[in-house]
Amino acid sequence: MDVRDAVEADAERMAELTDAPMDVMRNLVHDRTVRIAEEDEEIVGFVSFDAQAQTVYVTQLEGPCETCTELLAEPIRFADREGMTVEYLVGEDDDAGREAAENAGFAEAGYGPRFGSTRTIRYRQ
Repeated sequence: MDVRDAVEADAERMAELTDAPMDVMRNLVHDRTVRIAEEDEEIVGFVSFDAQAQTVYVTQLEGPCETCTELLAEPIRFADREGMTVEYLVGEDDDAGREAAENAGFAEAGYGPRFGSTRTIRYRQ
C-alpha cells in the first residue's frame, strides 16, 4: 500500500467511499491535511486531520481496518514531530474504527460528544 497527499482529483473517489457529496470531499482536501491510501493505483482509504493548540484531531478515517490502522500512523507522525497529542473520536458502534485505533496504539479516554444519536468514544495517543 502506498500513502500520499490527497489532491482535488481524489474527491470523487473519497465521496464514493463515504457516501458524501463530492463538494464536501473537495473542501476536505482544501481545509485539512488528507492522506490517501492506494493499492494497485486505486484509492482504498484516507485519513484527514487538523492541528489545533497542542492536539492533532483525526477528523475522518475511511477504509478497511488494516488500511485505517496504517493511515492513523500519518497524524501520529505529525504529532510526534510537533510534540502534540492525537485524538480520534469513533462512533460507539464502529467496531472497525475502534479496532484500528487500538491497533495504532490509541487508548480509550472516555466518551466524546454525541453526533446526532451516535455516541462517540474518545481515543488518545
